[in-house]
Amino acid sequence: MLHTWFECKVKYIKTDENTGKEKKVTEPYLVDAVSFTEAESRIHEEMQTMIRGDFQVTNIRKADYSDLFPDFPGDRWYKCKVSHLSIDENAGKEKKISSQMLVMADNVRDAYDNLMKGLSDMVVDFEVQSITESPLMDVFPYNAENAFSTEETPVADEEEAVQEENPDLE
Repeated sequence: MLHTWFECKVKYIKTDENTGKEKKVTEPYLVDAVSFTEAESRIHEEMQTMIRGDFQVTNIRKADYSDLFPDFPGDRWYKCKVSHLSIDENAGKEKKISSQMLVMADNVRDAYDNLMKGLSDMVVDFEVQSITESPLMDVFPYNAENAFSTEETPVADEEEAVQEENPDLE
């Protein structure tokens, strides 16, 4: 499944866990969506469950990640730049292709190990160019269960109830 990722920056008042003081923060989150409009809607939906009080989405931009590896233990996201060689058959030259990927890990060493596990089925040789800790606070992949409008279900339920009450209506 092809993903389109959007980085959404959210501004809100956060309480510092150590001091208990409130401060304004702007934090980036990653959302899988088909458009900027859907990305804004989804980030609002997700943030309403996580943030008490008001918040503002201050920026939305497309993020260029070719793959995500969230299934590893860890509490941070690491941005990994991976490159491989591709042959341009028309020009007859080798071309270096770079990709950005995100991997979940506790530290850079674990990020590298998790990336290597995630890429273990790659058939071309590749090189890890860099691994850096990402500022992303959380990632919200597309959830197929929420893909359909909830408005369809009540209508279907109403039709079934009417049919149960009046079995002659068919």
